[in-house]
Amino acid sequence: MTQVELFRKKQKDSKINELLFPAAMWFSSRLLIWIAMLGIAPLLQAPSGGVEATFSLDVFHAWDSKEYQKIVSSGYEFINDGKMHNVAFFPLFPLIVKLLMNLGFSFKIAGLLVNNLAFLCAIYCVYFWVKSYRSESEARWVTAVLAWCPPSMFAGVIYTEGLYLFLSAAAMQAFDKSRYGLTALFGALATATRPTGLALIPALIIASWKQRKPPVAYIAGLATAAGVLLFSLYCAVTFNEPLAFVEAQKGWRESLGFDWQSWWKMLMQITIGTENWKNGGIKDPVQPLLFGLIVAVGYLLWRFRKKLGEAKVDYGFAALILIWWLVAGDPLINTVSVIGSAYLIWKLRNELSPVTATYGLCGLALVLASGGTWSLSRIVYGIVSISIAFGVFLSRYPRWGYLTMGFFAILLTTFSIRFAQELWVG
Repeated sequence: MTQVELFRKKQKDSKINELLFPAAMWFSSRLLIWIAMLGIAPLLQAPSGGVEATFSLDVFHAWDSKEYQKIVSSGYEFINDGKMHNVAFFPLFPLIVKLLMNLGFSFKIAGLLVNNLAFLCAIYCVYFWVKSYRSESEARWVTAVLAWCPPSMFAGVIYTEGLYLFLSAAAMQAFDKSRYGLTALFGALATATRPTGLALIPALIIASWKQRKPPVAYIAGLATAAGVLLFSLYCAVTFNEPLAFVEAQKGWRESLGFDWQSWWKMLMQITIGTENWKNGGIKDPVQPLLFGLIVAVGYLLWRFRKKLGEAKVDYGFAALILIWWLVAGDPLINTVSVIGSAYLIWKLRNELSPVTATYGLCGLALVLASGGTWSLSRIVYGIVSISIAFGVFLSRYPRWGYLTMGFFAILLTTFSIRFAQELWVG
């Protein structure tokens, strides 16, 4: 075999690996979810407040899934009475599901197909997008984070995560490549999928200004509002209230704006425990003592890091994080999701593409302003910039990267089992 033939063979093998890696990340993470939901959950007894999981598609159908089924079967409903109404859920996902149902699919199969296949497209889109302006190694880490992050479970059930991640990533990738028609198209579809899509509008405009883009870039940024504007028009015609989807949020969230009380509650749950917070005092000293011990050991690890060596310090901190999660649970995950994401985006802002960094910050600002602290980890995961920043960060610290993937696998399993049992996740 000549040198030219060897070179061509290496190029071909490299292209095959490029195509296989994102698919492998998608399939392996989905396989874990399927095993947890269809194999493990049905073997467990029904938990308090949950249901007994069965070996059926029912395990993928809970919480928001039921609201989408109501929209598909009987349409939107809304009365401005401050109660929960399904107009709070944006229309693109149920519309696509309805189209598949017209082809003969059941609601559950159609919903699963849309979300899972869109998530596969999102993984490929993000992989090639990051690879275009960063290294292949960083693109692989980003792909691994996106596929294995615990809230990616919601991209495997009848939710909108997979669809929204694909559309928002595709809009920003098109923007970076100066394909403004596609930017407007994908962006408009994104704003018709989830409220978080609204963060794309200021992000694209600010990025256009920072990069001194031509006027057409600003127009594309503004055009992404078409999705939410059409939904608003529908609400005006149907309910005589163009902002019905905003008014309906009052039934799902206690207030709009930064909810400092809920944040204070989470911090108390992390440090002194839920029961102590409810009782207004330290009735059970176990969690406060454990929290103090974790902080003390963490300080000692940092203080003597040079004597202990990098590996021991890394494993020590990893053990402390695992223990802290076992003690504090979801409040810790939700708090770290927001604060840690904001830190990463700001720290790496000059290494990400301008639209990636700007969208990450705009998205987090929207999350903080939306009120309430429910499902923060899931909502933050829907901001694709976070996975990109985290993947770039982990690519520099492989040991922490592998430890993180192991922790993600544990969380992804527990999230999947809880969802299958209809227990609240997040």
